Amino acid sequence: MAKTLPTLKKTTVALALLATSLGVAHADQLADIKAAGVIKIATFDANPPFGSVDAQTHDLVGYDVDFANALANALGVKLELVATNPANRIPLLQSGKADLIVADITITPERAQVIDFSTPYFVTGQQFLVPGKAGDKLDDYQQARIGAVKGTTGEQALHQRFPQSRVLSYDDIPLALTALRNGNVQAITQDSTILAGLLAEAPDKAKFKILPDLLSKEEIGVGVKKGEPALLKAVNDELAKLEQTGEATTIYNRWFGPQTKTPQPRNFTIAANH
Repeated sequence: MAKTLPTLKKTTVALALLATSLGVAHADQLADIKAAGVIKIATFDANPPFGSVDAQTHDLVGYDVDFANALANALGVKLELVATNPANRIPLLQSGKADLIVADITITPERAQVIDFSTPYFVTGQQFLVPGKAGDKLDDYQQARIGAVKGTTGEQALHQRFPQSRVLSYDDIPLALTALRNGNVQAITQDSTILAGLLAEAPDKAKFKILPDLLSKEEIGVGVKKGEPALLKAVNDELAKLEQTGEATTIYNRWFGPQTKTPQPRNFTIAANH
């Protein structure tokens, strides 16, 4: 019996060292990304102008895609885009299928309990898209059927602001627009810029209008897994650098400038610290 004790002790020490080394490796996702030479970023494939499939090239393009490219370049790694919809964003990050979320995800206290956020790199607000002859005030829709995208803050805001309305949830914004066209809902809600992009592409855009009043103000950040301070810092540093060099404004103007289908003034700047 006495002979086995030193062996057990050695085994215990070895296991402890292994656990420690594994813990260190797991605790630094940034190092893992650099070692792998690739970063997996979740972004939209059906949410222009943030992320959608280019009809000619079949590549994912958009405001978020440009930021994803900039982050990958800053880390010196290849970019692998992981197509997502709003409901799948956080699960993809938590399961390790994505290293970051760059998919128009609004910073909320509830989400901040399960993932970390970068400093905001976009600021927008929720608006309503309605038929052209419908009411012009948000209060006109207190008891309406309203469409929203599953897993979005717009969906949550509707339940809070319009408790007597009937909220119908859809997988993406094009499906919500179809529901509006068919009369299944009387209004749909989404970020103002997304609605502008949606309407710009619609062949029947003259039949609809976007109401001017904001349902809520939205700050959009990059989603990072909890407990990854090095990766979060690298993201924030690059976002601040993009603002300082003017590249962030260039990206904005590419998708929201006067010559685009979704013109909107840039009334925010990316802060150095969140």
